[in-house]
Amino acid sequence: MKNFLDRIGLGRPDLRAWAMYDWANSAYQTTIIAAVFPVYYRVVAGSGLEKNVATARLAWASAIAIIIVAIAAPILGAIADNSPVKKRLLGIFMGIGVASCFGMYWITDGDWALALALFIIGNVGVAGSIVFYEALLPHLVGPKDLDKVSSAGYAIGYLGGGVLLAINALMIQKPAWFGIENAGMATRLAFVSVGIWWLIFSIPLFLRVAEPRALVGGTRQPVSLSGGFRQLVGTFNELRKYRQAFLFLAAFLIYNDGIQTMIRMATIYGEGIGIDTGAMITALLLTQFIGVPAAFAFGAVASRIGAKVGILIGLSIYAVITVLGYFMTTAAHFFALAILVGLVQGGTQALSRSVYASMIPRQKSSEFFAVFSVFERYAGVLGPLLFGAVITLTGSGRSAILAILIFFVVGAALLLPVDIEAGRRRARADEDAIDAAH
Repeated sequence: MKNFLDRIGLGRPDLRAWAMYDWANSAYQTTIIAAVFPVYYRVVAGSGLEKNVATARLAWASAIAIIIVAIAAPILGAIADNSPVKKRLLGIFMGIGVASCFGMYWITDGDWALALALFIIGNVGVAGSIVFYEALLPHLVGPKDLDKVSSAGYAIGYLGGGVLLAINALMIQKPAWFGIENAGMATRLAFVSVGIWWLIFSIPLFLRVAEPRALVGGTRQPVSLSGGFRQLVGTFNELRKYRQAFLFLAAFLIYNDGIQTMIRMATIYGEGIGIDTGAMITALLLTQFIGVPAAFAFGAVASRIGAKVGILIGLSIYAVITVLGYFMTTAAHFFALAILVGLVQGGTQALSRSVYASMIPRQKSSEFFAVFSVFERYAGVLGPLLFGAVITLTGSGRSAILAILIFFVVGAALLLPVDIEAGRRRARADEDAIDAAH
């Protein structure tokens, strides 16, 4: 068993505890962001809204959450690099997200404003926690193991998110089996279950993963918002010194916008064109469980063909998915696209995370990962805004889904000239210089 765990990147207890946070927070990704909440919002909370208006408002809410995190996360990341508070800040944001899940129990007919407010709060909570979760990664393993460990984290996340989604789907479809009076109550309890799941399975990280030393400046410094804001001003200037990491971040910002917009809008788009809710949830479960071996496979393939080639393959498949999504009309089509997404989603994102981690000095991991994480699972602002704008202008969800193609094309074009090995050499040289100075 130990040899197997070593091969997949989870040979140490602290690495397994770190990966369990992916298992914990992925329940929010699946049940609330991808599968159950969008449909419940559209059918119940937004029952008094016209269909396209409801869809557009969900897209705007996603964009608002991202803007909040985009402003706050780099400031907090700068603080975390100067003081040993990564786990503390992770816990604060996790608590905000968990509380929003519990609050969703009270969403009923016509409560679209409450639903969107809690959705924004939950998104801020989970995205903020991921900033500090991912900032721990460069402190746990060296550059040669980053692809493997990052892929393992994503695979564990797919499994955890899929398990709870399967339980919740069964609970919603067969509420009597669980002693619940109806599907509406079961859905509200499903939101609560996400908060419980997230809270319980986060515990191993806090018990087993050590808080990294604050290496910038060599000494512990007090937590200060004003100091964090001052350092934020220099974050992008610092990133520009790491040219290859900066270029990669620009490419990632664009193509991950497309990935996250498709994740967020898949079920509400499917509901809008008449695909059965049960079929969509089943298809998304398929995506989750295919994503487990696929994420591990991407990590193995990257060691042979290179991480950049692996990402480019994933983006090519996403471009095909976007075009096929425009023509989708049946549940069978939705299933086929779900399989394709499962094959590339986790691996593409895992390789992106590990490539970026390998091109930044570990002493600035929180600050630089704050910028990265804003655009990782929660993308940039452009995707949701574009989706909402196209629906508003054209009245067509199909046109909105096709518009996402531009993110994959432009992102791939920006990724092509990135020299990953040169970026890694620069980061290692600066790590050595910082260690020598302190």
